[in-house]
Amino acid sequence: MSHNPDKLTLYPVTLKQANLFVNQHHSHHIQVTGWKFGVGIMKDGILVGVGIAGRPVARMLDDGATLEITRCCTIGEKNTASMIYGALVRAAFALGYKRVITYTLADELGTSLLASNWSRVGEAGGGSWNRESRARVDKHPTGKKVLWEIVKQVSILDTK
Repeated sequence: MSHNPDKLTLYPVTLKQANLFVNQHHSHHIQVTGWKFGVGIMKDGILVGVGIAGRPVARMLDDGATLEITRCCTIGEKNTASMIYGALVRAAFALGYKRVITYTLADELGTSLLASNWSRVGEAGGGSWNRESRARVDKHPTGKKVLWEIVKQVSILDTK
């Protein structure tokens, strides 16, 4: 079997590794504070992307059966984002989650999500988390977002 240097491979990452990568390479987000699990993508021994899955940030969506992909970060290597989304969704469904969600900025096309069979749900809030009663410094874009989802398809075999 020959070595293929162009091949992308899944790689387990820790929260610390994933956050370091996000801090170095994400265009508009910083590291996360919480997570359920994550995945890395390697190419020829180099980490070229990470994905982080956690509880839904919107508390009304945190029903115990929904998981949110809170970060998908790559260095631009072709197919890396789609591979991250696919791996995290397969892991989520294997763990019993029924729905996986994520958000993109309103001006992002969502090409990797479309390529991974996600559905565009619609526009989502945006805005500042800063409140008079609870002062916060916004470290994220405050514009409109797009909510995406992928729902586990139930087979007739699953109902028996």
